[in-house]
Amino acid sequence: MVAAALLLASCGGTPSAPPAGRGAPDATVSGDGPEPAGSAAAGGGDGARAGQQDLRPGERFDRLAMPAAYTPSAPYGTGTDDYRCFLLDPRLDRDAFLTGTDVLPGSPDQVHHVILFRVPPGSVAAAEARDAGEDGPGWTCFGGSGLDDGASLDDAPWIGAWAPGSGESVMADDVGIPLQEGSRVVMQVHYNLLAGTRPDVSAVRLRLAPSEAGLARLQTVLLPAPVELPCRPGHGSSPLCDRDKAVRDVTRRFGQAGRLADYLHLLCGSAAPGPRQSCDRELSRPATIRAVAGHMHLLGRRITIEVDPGTPRARTVLDIPVWNFDDQGATTIDPVRLRAGDTVRVTCEHDQGLRDLLPAFEGQPERWVVWGEGTTDEMCLGLLMVTRP
Repeated sequence: MVAAALLLASCGGTPSAPPAGRGAPDATVSGDGPEPAGSAAAGGGDGARAGQQDLRPGERFDRLAMPAAYTPSAPYGTGTDDYRCFLLDPRLDRDAFLTGTDVLPGSPDQVHHVILFRVPPGSVAAAEARDAGEDGPGWTCFGGSGLDDGASLDDAPWIGAWAPGSGESVMADDVGIPLQEGSRVVMQVHYNLLAGTRPDVSAVRLRLAPSEAGLARLQTVLLPAPVELPCRPGHGSSPLCDRDKAVRDVTRRFGQAGRLADYLHLLCGSAAPGPRQSCDRELSRPATIRAVAGHMHLLGRRITIEVDPGTPRARTVLDIPVWNFDDQGATTIDPVRLRAGDTVRVTCEHDQGLRDLLPAFEGQPERWVVWGEGTTDEMCLGLLMVTRP
């Protein structure tokens, strides 16, 4: 099972100023397709964007865009969210390492987030068939890419993402995500229909290094936890304050991805409903944490990730005491080495009272909030970017 949708700024670092002395005047930029309207890249050719780091020795850029403009809509006829996957071809004629991503949302007000998935050569035919199976560019893909590529929570196929507050994400000098010759990339775009339904063309610039660079292989570990947030006292008149009805509503809007609200209790164990939820995961093999991130939606208050809580080896590797939905970048940390059998815990705090303060909830009925894909639903997701022996 791959925990559904959201990453934050991606696999290994927060946006930062270009390192001194790292210029690359002969940088190669490839890729075609339309520029995203209104993006910083639009009209800018293949030159560097503001705030973009210089290429490091051996790296190149490859810019990939949606094959055509897409106009979002509620795929099941109801709801305020559309998840659409687009198949992109980086035309890799040899193995490479991905060392950074720069997502260029064509309509930032409509694009709630973007996640990039790797598609290994053995899954390309299935991806092409899925793409051809629906009218228009791409396919509906609540939850993940919709492709069965054998991925797991301990080695998710995510290779990068964009969310509000994110910029270019560049990994540390010694790590990268391997991409095999002939691989494809799926760009999953979450459209918030509350912001409109205008045509969108989003794009991404991949930062690639040759396979001979000898980088350590970076993997993404997903740490989802349940969300069980009952209606507030005095606000229980809505039918959706009944949990079963709320779960059915999420499933109606998002298909099978809506069932994750119940699946998470199998993964994490049942917990009492309330504003604070956690999930413990025991590691099956050693790993070294290189970067961390967290994700919630608009009702989020706080998120933490701890290692071996309640033991002499306890460490907190992520603590965001005041959640800011518009600042979801990943954070590079000093390497933290984990042993097989160590426990990693993600904890989230949510607050129904924020419904009264945020415009997105205007006109939305009070509801029992569970894990859901929509902007006004919720998530609790920790992310570890790790290397392994």
